[in-house]
Amino acid sequence: MILIAGATGNIGGALVRELRAHGAGPVRALSRAPEPGAFPEGVECWAGDLGDAGSLRPALEGVRALFLPAGLGADAEVIGAARRARVEHLVLVSSLTVQSHPHLGPARANAETERLVQDSGMAWTVLRPTQFASNTLWWADSVRAHGTVRVPYADIGLPTIHPADVAAVARVALTEPGHHGRTYALTGPERITPRRQVATLAAALGREVRCAETTREEAHRTMAALLGAEVADAVLDVTGGDVNDELLAVRDTVSALTGSPARTFHQWAAENTAAFRPDVTPVPR
Repeated sequence: MILIAGATGNIGGALVRELRAHGAGPVRALSRAPEPGAFPEGVECWAGDLGDAGSLRPALEGVRALFLPAGLGADAEVIGAARRARVEHLVLVSSLTVQSHPHLGPARANAETERLVQDSGMAWTVLRPTQFASNTLWWADSVRAHGTVRVPYADIGLPTIHPADVAAVARVALTEPGHHGRTYALTGPERITPRRQVATLAAALGREVRCAETTREEAHRTMAALLGAEVADAVLDVTGGDVNDELLAVRDTVSALTGSPARTFHQWAAENTAAFRPDVTPVPR
């Protein structure tokens, strides 16, 4: 049995579909409030809160492998509960910033979770993706209402990754031999700037969308209100304010592990136009 924590998220949902499509055996999907029909036929649907490890005890019974995105709850307690349930293998989604920006607060938190997994006694695999294509959903309200994206560092490109590619690598790590004790840095196939992302979204939508470059200070005020000042500073550093070669490197890990080329931002945009159209309920992927 494979248990997918965060099964309604961008990565978790794609991973559930990947596992079923590849006949991976029994799959259990975990979310706080699972809805009937939310998952493919044959997937067990379990309720549980990653902030309350005690609520996960029934879902962990009989589980051989666990997929866990870091930072969704009480990571230390969840890892401890998995160990006590005799889970054999844990696949953790961390962040590339652990190696590119280890001094930042969110990166330190991810590094600590990695250490907990590595010291748990379970077999482990760590995935370190770069910026997600789905982060552009932050722009959706502005695109729907005004046809404008306000963004700092509009011409600094990062090798943005499609969440489904993280899911594809996770499926390989969960179901194929040779991935225990491995850490994989994951990126998309090319660097793409926010300005190009906006243009790609506009083409997919068939309407004009304007990219308006703003200052770091303005962006920080908006982000800090939602994320807190420290996290806002970290996000701004890794999206343009403090980039380095480790962050900018384009890696072939996705294609090497899955046998398929990494998906482009163009593909993600084409799949998610509904999220940016007025009066449409988005279902991001």
